[in-house]
Amino acid sequence: MTVSLHERIRREIAHRILSGALLPGDRLPVEHELMVEYGCSRMTVNKALSALAAAGLIERRKRAGSFVASPRLHAMVLDVPDLMQEIGRRGQSYRFDMLDRKVARGQGDGGMSDLGPGRVLIVTGLHHADGRPLAIEHRIVSLNAIPAIEQARFDSEPPGTWLLRHVPWTDAETRISATAASEHDASALGLDAGAPLLRIERRTARGADRITYVSQSFRAEAYDLFARFSARDAAGR
Repeated sequence: MTVSLHERIRREIAHRILSGALLPGDRLPVEHELMVEYGCSRMTVNKALSALAAAGLIERRKRAGSFVASPRLHAMVLDVPDLMQEIGRRGQSYRFDMLDRKVARGQGDGGMSDLGPGRVLIVTGLHHADGRPLAIEHRIVSLNAIPAIEQARFDSEPPGTWLLRHVPWTDAETRISATAASEHDASALGLDAGAPLLRIERRTARGADRITYVSQSFRAEAYDLFARFSARDAAGR
């Protein structure tokens, strides 16, 4: 199947964004530069950039150019938190211990953790606050969408922080539940098996590409969720 030139331009720029080659805030080549690079008209370039903007991948600013978009945290009822920063804002010391790391094939089971076909990075780790275990995290990242993360070491930051710094997202699904700690999770968190945990599951995407699925299980007495809503906000939507 032949792909139109504006679609090829769109795909190539989208791949550079999703792979981390272009970071949030980075400026794209101006339209004239893209016209020279691809040997095409301004209309073709404009169609590609318009499609990228419609998908939330870029922001087009009048007389300034096009830039890789940043996550729109303010637009989410529940945003995607950075635990490292969140714990730091509470005045506590933070540490992330990696418990397991492997590359595997996607499961393709159609569930929330399904990121589509291809290779995935699976990381299990433990978040600490002031030296005490706070949450155990099981994360899956699509290496089709984010190949650069396979080389990330996570020595100075956890996978979630790395993703927020390198890969802006446009969509998120969140599920919150209460659960009983399995023997494995209880041992990691220093709890008795069956102890109550607050579990937050989230899948994020960038346009049509699923980026990551994460399940974070927090000690129930150490973490809660807070949101404030206004009738004026609801009326304005």
